[in-house]
Amino acid sequence: MGSDGKKKVGILAERRRRNVRILLSLVAVLALVVGGAAVVLVQRGSATAAQDVAATSPQLITATPQVAPLPDDAPMPTRQALEAALAPVVSNPDLGVFTGVVSDAQTGTVLWAKDPDTLMTPASATKILTAAAAMLTLPPDHRVETRVVQGSSAGELVLVGEGDPTLTAQPPGQPNYYPGAPHVADLVEQIRRAGVEVDRIVVDTSAYIGPAMAPGWVPDDIAAGFIAPVEPVMIDGARIEPLIDESPRSATPALDAGRTLAQALGIDPARVALGKAEPDAATVASVQSAPLRDRLGQMMRMSDNVLAETIAREVAGAKNVDRSFAGATASVAQVLYDAGFKMDGLILHDGSGLSVDNRVSALLLDNVLNAAAGDSKPQLRPMLDDLPVAGATGTLADRYVSGDRTGAGWVRAKTGTLSIASVLTGYVVDADGRVLTFTLMSNDRLPMVSRPALDAVAGALRQCGCR
Repeated sequence: MGSDGKKKVGILAERRRRNVRILLSLVAVLALVVGGAAVVLVQRGSATAAQDVAATSPQLITATPQVAPLPDDAPMPTRQALEAALAPVVSNPDLGVFTGVVSDAQTGTVLWAKDPDTLMTPASATKILTAAAAMLTLPPDHRVETRVVQGSSAGELVLVGEGDPTLTAQPPGQPNYYPGAPHVADLVEQIRRAGVEVDRIVVDTSAYIGPAMAPGWVPDDIAAGFIAPVEPVMIDGARIEPLIDESPRSATPALDAGRTLAQALGIDPARVALGKAEPDAATVASVQSAPLRDRLGQMMRMSDNVLAETIAREVAGAKNVDRSFAGATASVAQVLYDAGFKMDGLILHDGSGLSVDNRVSALLLDNVLNAAAGDSKPQLRPMLDDLPVAGATGTLADRYVSGDRTGAGWVRAKTGTLSIASVLTGYVVDADGRVLTFTLMSNDRLPMVSRPALDAVAGALRQCGCR
């Protein structure tokens, strides 16, 4: 952000002592942070009213939510003891080029760091920045509208995308990939109720400008199911198989959305084309996305690249900046800079982290998570709820499930994975009940090699009393 950035972010070095509102999970299972409180689901056998139940009958199991607050006086690890505890795991050559930061969530104190300002390929940890910018810019209940308006001639309707990729063709009441998503069927019902005669569909994609693929993206990732060309209207995130996460994606998502609407209306899909709505065109039908808070949770837990790109463009729109890759990334960076985060050297080409050309420091990612865990940025608090749980949910569901399971249920973190980059950034409660935020970044190693090494570092933080 230039030389002035160093002056503006100096306030981060003078953090006041903050109250941490994260509560301690008593068992290393699923800790769900709700409004800053970790709710632990403890399973217990329930007593049955009838004592003569046959011995062969299965005993009922109930989930008893319990809240266990962290002790106010939990000791903070010392730098020297923490360094000694981490030394065996951070020296693992499987980490490749490695940087990291560990901070105390209550005070903001950096307790351990290795090359924290070095710029690294962040992979999907970039979504931490996108989510933070969205939370600092937009209200939690912000929604995106998709409209159908009158065309410029008789029999023509225009599908106008504003940036919701979650519109689904699944029947109402049936499962779809994005819970709470709007339905094509609702648009069809409104169109029919309006009594509009229609024989062709135009799709207006003018809400977004510029390239649909970011620098550093690989076109093969469309067929691989990781991304689709970023257009302002899609069906099920452009998935060919709508209920499968990494389904192959459409290379023409907006046109396919128009064709889906046409088929639902009984119109030949060949009568669908790209175009633009008239400025004063009357609205015939409209639907709205789920609230931002829900879409951010979906983006973070499953590391949804398409949602990340569209949410980054929502930030740009709120800042009256072009909804393009350049506009979105500049807006995300500006929002974080204005919030006081250290942005030196940041390079962003997208909002999802799929670009191999992005560069982010471990210190920036940790500062954002640390602000969410403390009191300095209460708008960021919901981010803690959205982080996957080790061995249980989202992109951490299949990690910490065998071998060393020290961090299972305790580590909550955003993952990042590219061919030669792996990242883990989140928080953990240590053995003394102290909350630590961390960012661990590995480059120049294959994920199958580096991820277990990163998991071991986070697990060591969980075991640490370190005094």
